[in-house]
Amino acid sequence: MKALIHISDPHFGTEQPPVVEALVRLVHDEAPELAVLSGDITQRARRRQFRSAKTFTDRLEVPSLIVIPGNHDIPLFNFVARFLNPYGNYRREFGSNLEPMFESDRLLVIALNTTRRYRHTDGEVSKAQIRRVTDRLKIAAADQLRIVVTHQPVCVTQVKDEANLLHGCEAAVRQWATAGADMILGGHIHLPYVCALHERDASLMRPVWAVQAGTAVSRRVRLGGNNSINLIRYEVLQRRQCTVERWDYLASAKNFVRVAINPLELDASGGGG
Repeated sequence: MKALIHISDPHFGTEQPPVVEALVRLVHDEAPELAVLSGDITQRARRRQFRSAKTFTDRLEVPSLIVIPGNHDIPLFNFVARFLNPYGNYRREFGSNLEPMFESDRLLVIALNTTRRYRHTDGEVSKAQIRRVTDRLKIAAADQLRIVVTHQPVCVTQVKDEANLLHGCEAAVRQWATAGADMILGGHIHLPYVCALHERDASLMRPVWAVQAGTAVSRRVRLGGNNSINLIRYEVLQRRQCTVERWDYLASAKNFVRVAINPLELDASGGGG
């Protein structure tokens, strides 16, 4: 099976060096074909924090990398930069494309910038973004695993996190599901889980999953939680299969350890249209 690694919310500026080193080791050991970094790369969008993050992603030595900004990657206190050049430091290290895409014979990953300079923490997906992703999903190959990446979640498991839901996500999920999306990756709330969106919304006629990653290397973990990443294994040449593995950093082991395995049901036909 091929694999991709889903990393979110490293918040460079608050990173823990032993956890960073353990994550680099894990990526080298597992050798995924793609790393997805779903936002909040830095703590305060400062140049040196982006430089540290870029050094980290370079050390992963993955064949392909997708990165999107999170709300922490826009200057908070520098109001001139926030409104006139909010992604200046991001672009310096990760390039001008804020909505990258990856495609192979097995995989299609479409990433969106859901941050807005006029929103502090909330994210938003526009009608134009929904339409653009929908159109691309419709022409995907039937045997590709199709993934959309946002920073803010499209599904939450705790009432206190409802305020963090991506604005516009209900319409987005329905249209993307109809077009053939299998999975929506996110971060933002530092809580890892897998959510069956089709079980929450009866209008979804095929399996669609929300997959959330915790905070990868930051000390800003949720109470009682660990640093956490997802490893997604997939095979579509013989039949469409996908498994989401959650790996947590355990201080006692000084390593990331697999703590959960979630086999996901996928639409055998690939859906879309």
